[in-house]
Amino acid sequence: MNKGELVDAIADKANVTKKQADAVLTAALETIVDAVSSDQKVTLVGFGSFESRQRKEREGRNPKTGAKMKIPATKVPAFSAGKLFKETVAE
Repeated sequence: MNKGELVDAIADKANVTKKQADAVLTAALETIVDAVSSDQKVTLVGFGSFESRQRKEREGRNPKTGAKMKIPATKVPAFSAGKLFKETVAE
């Protein structure tokens, strides 16, 4: 399912126009991205949690030459599914 299909499904379930559903979905996603990028954790009970995690500096290899190289530390987004989400998918 892509974003357009998700907007259609939301519009049908919530009985709103596609334009309204798209605006709400876009605003929700932008808010989650802004919060996580500023080191806040976003928890949606029953769905899951979004947070940023620190990835340590590590040693890697250049796949072309095989030479060792350092991969710098970085922050990455992470999602942890909630209990209800996990149970629903497992059924």
